Amino acid sequence: MTGILAHVTAGPPINHADGVLAHAVALPPARHAAAGILAHGVGSRHDLPIPLFYAFAGAFAALFVSFLGLALLWADSRFRGGTAGRPVRLPEGARTRWALRIIGLAGAAFTAAWMLLGPGDPGRNPAAHLVYVVLWTGLIPASLLLGPVWRLLNPLRTIHLLLGGRDRGPAPFGYRPAALGLTAFAWMELVSPAPAAPATPAVFLTLYGAAHLAAAFRYGTRWFDRADAFEVYSALIGRLSPLGRRDDGRLVLRNPLDGLDGLRPAPGLVAVVCVLLGTTGYDGFSDSPWWVNLLQTGPLGRTVTGTLGLLTAIGLVAALYRACTAAAGLIGRAGRVRNGAAVPVPSGGAGDAAGGGDGATGRNGATGGEDAAGGVGVTGGRGMARMFAHSLVPVAVGYLIAHYFSLLVIEGQRAVILSFGLDRTVDPDVVGPGAIASVQVLAIVIGHVLGVVTAHDRSVRLFPPDRAVAGQIPLLVLMVCYTVGGLILLFAA
Repeated sequence: MTGILAHVTAGPPINHADGVLAHAVALPPARHAAAGILAHGVGSRHDLPIPLFYAFAGAFAALFVSFLGLALLWADSRFRGGTAGRPVRLPEGARTRWALRIIGLAGAAFTAAWMLLGPGDPGRNPAAHLVYVVLWTGLIPASLLLGPVWRLLNPLRTIHLLLGGRDRGPAPFGYRPAALGLTAFAWMELVSPAPAAPATPAVFLTLYGAAHLAAAFRYGTRWFDRADAFEVYSALIGRLSPLGRRDDGRLVLRNPLDGLDGLRPAPGLVAVVCVLLGTTGYDGFSDSPWWVNLLQTGPLGRTVTGTLGLLTAIGLVAALYRACTAAAGLIGRAGRVRNGAAVPVPSGGAGDAAGGGDGATGRNGATGGEDAAGGVGVTGGRGMARMFAHSLVPVAVGYLIAHYFSLLVIEGQRAVILSFGLDRTVDPDVVGPGAIASVQVLAIVIGHVLGVVTAHDRSVRLFPPDRAVAGQIPLLVLMVCYTVGGLILLFAA
């Protein structure tokens, strides 16, 4: 994301505490390239409300205290997944659903008009902001509050419906197409030669839309449930929404961790959360001086080097996660699941994350018949990784909030100004550096603590009582590693 905004703004530079944006002023080529690769880290430690040492100390204390407290006080699984929640009544009839669909189509048409008919100068065309800021970062708070909102806003799903698309049952491939889509979007955003040029998102979204519509007509409506990158992105974040649906289809207020517990293991789910973590991490370190210098002077060129760096970041996150879950399975005697029963599958039912039944805007969607594939009864290796994949969701959401909070608040203003031609300027001081730093650190720490809690609850459900706590130690190590990495990226930027 950061490699874009430097090329789409104009005016004097803004020295914002989190390094949110750099302005394309007249700089020598090397300095201009470096300015185009800024990250959303906290920036100078002098801007932080607490010293670096205390940030790390507080994070580690939160993780270890929560781990010890859970080990002593939480002996049995407490989350109820798709059976939890207190019913509520909110507008969710056909009129509401069609109103949201029309809003999604109108937003897509508005963005497409700017891409195709607007000026080629990114400083006067809001297309990049509409895609990278309004869509990508805006879905984070919207999904946290309301659940998987993109299911009804998704213009591709609406077009498929209007053209007579039908439900042909569960689609194949699990979440794998979504993982590929998220990787491709991140590549366009962070690595492609001209991410801010209106033609770049126009070409990407045209090819993306055509491919998914063709697949939806081949496999049916449920293709979007797990294959559409933006639906899966919104649905996973929406798992932490207080609004959700029980297995019986009722809209309920719930403990967000019950919603997370209802996420059913499926092929490709681990890949999706690792892509979210890895791409966000790459965005965080891509402004480091050594990396900027490598991009500028490396023998492979900026695009090839950036592509390799992006894939390496994703691979490292995935390798660490798989190693720790494999160790957890060995220590917890994964081959001997609790009470000799098959691995219990989280109750998801109508509330399946990518099945679209979760949240205020979903209905009693399909449960996804292949949910069990690779999840039910699998207790070693790959199956164990899938069973704990839900514990990475709050970690990923914490990173997303920390990384994009200031981007949405500040550059969201520019998106509105450019879109409607307002005679206003962006206020870079709408949030101070102390507030930004606090949100970033708290988001990462809270995300990791929730990851520890969800992993513990799943461990006591899976492992024999005498091995449940020991089996979590590799997962605690995993959370510590991710916490260290996240805070280092924020402070180093």
